Amino acid sequence: MTKSIAHTAMTREAPLVARVFSELADGEFHSGEQLADSLGVTRSAVWKAVGSLRELGATLHAVRNRGYRLRSGSDALDAERITNLLPVAVRARARSIETAWTVDSTNSVLLARPNPPFGICEIFLAEYQTAGRGRRGRPWVAPPGGSICLSLSWTFREVPQELGALGLAIGVCELRMLREFGLAPALKWPNDILIEGRKLGGILIEVRAESDGPACVIIGIGINVALGAALLESIAENTNAVTPIDLVMGGLRQPSRNALAAALVSHVVPALVAFEKDGLRPFVDEWRAADALRGRQVDVHTMEGVARGVARGIDLHGALVVETLQGVRRFISGDVTVRAVE
Repeated sequence: MTKSIAHTAMTREAPLVARVFSELADGEFHSGEQLADSLGVTRSAVWKAVGSLRELGATLHAVRNRGYRLRSGSDALDAERITNLLPVAVRARARSIETAWTVDSTNSVLLARPNPPFGICEIFLAEYQTAGRGRRGRPWVAPPGGSICLSLSWTFREVPQELGALGLAIGVCELRMLREFGLAPALKWPNDILIEGRKLGGILIEVRAESDGPACVIIGIGINVALGAALLESIAENTNAVTPIDLVMGGLRQPSRNALAAALVSHVVPALVAFEKDGLRPFVDEWRAADALRGRQVDVHTMEGVARGVARGIDLHGALVVETLQGVRRFISGDVTVRAVE
């Protein structure tokens, strides 16, 4: 284990709510008295911290004479555990792996830093984001312990010709990772991961590039792990249906978030090396095989308006191919909705 690259910001100086969360993350019951003794605070302070966790969206059980328990039983994110789970070759390409209790956005943290060296990445995860976002500025809602909010920065020596298709390659990485844990996801152009037609995760890529020079990409990946019934209902009222891993797996034991994060990084890092060399080609067949839109009636929403037709897959550059009444069209950006068959 190379300790210099791993850092978890969960110390005695961390907010009490973060320390209570860490104590409860084993999924076992802990009494208020036990928590107070362990953390060196009063039972009243523990009670207030538990209330704060609920306000942030965490699902807790409180049982008389037993104490408190996080419903998900999800382990707290830990940079050292994630690092230890990485293959040696991937670990060698990670300059830093950090986890924090809360930030505005994991992407914003890495955007504020200098570009990492060529072929080396920086990885940042947070339990909770105060301003998490997806594409087009949409909010990304994730309670403590309920998701993976991961960002990875990487510098290409020069801007890849197919940089706009990078999100599709990262989608294939998520596909491969989730299959390792027994899940059967699909991919929805341009950046969504679906299971049973519901959104399991998404990708947000931001670019900092120089003219005729290097390009740094900050790849933000969000995966729903355990959201709780109340939050799922609230999200459904305002956006498309989402689903978390624990709901999909039912009674099966869900994988730890540290294992999920490590597996994800293990696929993304070598994929970035391959993408810089060969673009989308190493990924296009897998993407097409998992295409959730192919053959379906869709509306493509762009800055120019709405195009209606039948989705015919993606081309080698990552563009969505749609057969419309006016002919075949290709889209390099936009949002897609599936239309009900009339």
